[in-house]
Amino acid sequence: MAKERSRDALLSLLAKEGNQVCADCGAPDPDWASYTLGVFICLSCSGIHRNIPHLSKVKSVRLDEWDGAQVEFMASTGNTAMRAKYESEIPPFYYKPTFSDCLLLREQWIRAKYERKEFIYIEKQEPYSAGYREGFLWKRGRDNGQFLTRKFVLSEREGALKYYNKNDAKDPKAIMKIEHLNATFQPGKIGNPHGLQITYLKDNSTRNIFIYHEDGKEMVDWFNAIRAARFHYLQVAFPGASNADLVPKLSRNYLKEGYMEKTGPKVGRAVFSVCAKSNKRKASRSVGSPWTIGGSCISKIPWMPLPGGKSSSGARKTATRCWKDSLRPPKGTTGRTASPSSPRTGSSFSPARRRPNSRSGSRPSRK
Repeated sequence: MAKERSRDALLSLLAKEGNQVCADCGAPDPDWASYTLGVFICLSCSGIHRNIPHLSKVKSVRLDEWDGAQVEFMASTGNTAMRAKYESEIPPFYYKPTFSDCLLLREQWIRAKYERKEFIYIEKQEPYSAGYREGFLWKRGRDNGQFLTRKFVLSEREGALKYYNKNDAKDPKAIMKIEHLNATFQPGKIGNPHGLQITYLKDNSTRNIFIYHEDGKEMVDWFNAIRAARFHYLQVAFPGASNADLVPKLSRNYLKEGYMEKTGPKVGRAVFSVCAKSNKRKASRSVGSPWTIGGSCISKIPWMPLPGGKSSSGARKTATRCWKDSLRPPKGTTGRTASPSSPRTGSSFSPARRRPNSRSGSRPSRK
């Protein structure tokens, strides 16, 4: 009878606002609880709490037995009250993982909250908020795929992340500007639970490096140090923007990644050059309609470089492809389709003839 009363009391506590999602990752319908910290958590996070038994002891809300004192403690605490205590000083740039993130991020988030109390004491945030970080990480080689130790230096003042092939090297092997830097954990892709993928731009092409560290805390500190540097850069670049506007721009995860067939960049540039030069005087556009050139449709498609490969030299621009009165591109183009508003008549693309130029050849003789 007492067991049923305890279970009913816990279930009523779960129905309260704040307790309906996991206190650590936000997963819905948590079925577990830490009766020493006073929070309701999901099954996945309960496994992480078991690894810090000196701080957190967990029980199942529905399967385990609870005594009256434990139920009373849970009633006096709860997720909302404990978040206010353990998350009172979270920096705006710090990444708060969700239930869909990798195990490393969620584990270090829980340890930072309860074990190290980083969000209660601001001085414990120095490893990733100081604006400068230096250390050695394992970096995967471009040719052989072998991981070797490399020296990395992140300088907020210089606005760049650098790495060196040798410890005593004066010049860095690569300079990655914070302006274009992105970091995301990819343990499955890299083959290491602490694997981090860093993406940057070099000569208008997307480059990637893959790194990891044996210490999970070290790797997460690097990740948040990059976010901190980008956050301070964006604050200077956009002084009127709020934190809510800047935080989504710090780093991004890839929703979809894979390989697609792609034609060479020369063909695409040639098609655009012919259309732009021969029809530029006929270009017209009405409000709310697609660009048209003499009855032809111009489909503007932004280049989205794949994380795993290089993009074209126009990666930061808008690629323009057009063909006359057809939804199917001609052979030799990029394979992208035109705007749905273009008519489906089936006529083929025919580039206009280039007028003779005095620089490239002689003018036709006048009769």
